[in-house]
Amino acid sequence: MSTHAVATDFPELSEFGHDPWWLVLGKAVVVFAFLVLTVLVAILLERKVMARMQSRTGPNRVGPRGMLQSAADGVKLALKEGMIPTAVDKPIYLLAPIIAVIPAITAFAVIPFGPTVSVFGHHTPLQLTDLPVGVLYILAMTSIGVYGIVLAGWSSGSTYPLLGGLRSTAQVISYEIAMGLAFAAVFLESSSLSTSGIVAAQGDRWYILLLLPSFLIYTISMVGETNRAPFDLPEAEGELVGGFHTEYSSLKFAMFMLAEYINMATVSALATTLFLGGWQAPWPLSLLGFTNSGWLPVLWFVIKVWAFLFVFFWLRTTLPRLRYDQFMNLGWKVLIPISLAWVMIVGVIRVATADSDAWVGETVLIVVGLIVATATCYAVTLPLRAATPDSPAPPPPTFDPMAGGFPVPPLPGQQATDQPVKERL
Repeated sequence: MSTHAVATDFPELSEFGHDPWWLVLGKAVVVFAFLVLTVLVAILLERKVMARMQSRTGPNRVGPRGMLQSAADGVKLALKEGMIPTAVDKPIYLLAPIIAVIPAITAFAVIPFGPTVSVFGHHTPLQLTDLPVGVLYILAMTSIGVYGIVLAGWSSGSTYPLLGGLRSTAQVISYEIAMGLAFAAVFLESSSLSTSGIVAAQGDRWYILLLLPSFLIYTISMVGETNRAPFDLPEAEGELVGGFHTEYSSLKFAMFMLAEYINMATVSALATTLFLGGWQAPWPLSLLGFTNSGWLPVLWFVIKVWAFLFVFFWLRTTLPRLRYDQFMNLGWKVLIPISLAWVMIVGVIRVATADSDAWVGETVLIVVGLIVATATCYAVTLPLRAATPDSPAPPPPTFDPMAGGFPVPPLPGQQATDQPVKERL
């Protein structure tokens, strides 16, 4: 999807760091309020969307059409008694939820909401701050946040939370490599590591067109990075009871849930910034000069973020949880090799078309990207396909109903022995 920036005020790195203290504080409060409000609405809409897809009613008791259900859940969690098991490492046990929440919030500091605007006579970018390595800062914050999950599992003094923490460690190692390599292609194309610079570089073409394989790899990796279905192995209730947060209750459990949904908003905002032009209006609305200036771009940014959040809800509703071997194979044998190959392809194309017109390099990137994206979609499905045996399954073993001294009926698929009762006795 292409855009043509008209009368757009793209902020530069030199514009940051000059705001008065009250404006910086106001931006921080707005970012925090936006994240908390997004979490409250996301929890409600997720339950509503899942109910709609599964032909259920969903929350409909608290408030008009159940609109106050998230607030009721928050009050309930706050008023519940906070239980602390005796076997926990108490300082780390109490610190783990804080470690999970704070990096999730601070990662949003470099996300651009809109262009440069005037606030009470001060010209300021709609962004708390920016860094020359802003994207790497977000990646670092999300990595630190996972330590909260790991420490929660280790400090609980229980087997199941410990296994959930170990699985979270495996997810970080497996999927952050592929995520970082997806970033590398964006850095090569935009020649910038700052979030505002990457948005400005997409003034003519969004990177979802030029770097489609990077977009696909990032979207898969961000689901694994946030421990969401079908990659919610650290909290798989089927085999781990509740995973890393099994021993947590009350506000400590609420902080883990808050961190999960804030991380979803952060990775969705980062995907919007890197591949969907950030706060820029979609074509053909971008042809109108006023759509990319003033406060209106905030609307485009929020719409794009919620589109990604809807995909999170959709995946949780429709896909079953992966097996652990499928999960690891997808990360190490599919995403990482394809990411490495794609970064090399982008570098070669940029060098080969350096002396040509810009449209030549873009056309080659689009064509090759479509080919690689098709191969990526095919390769992603390979580890997820259950192997069908070539030979028929062996017959079930014979079942002795008197083996334990008490007659019991056979289960489905079992066959009772034909020996007389006196021989078996």
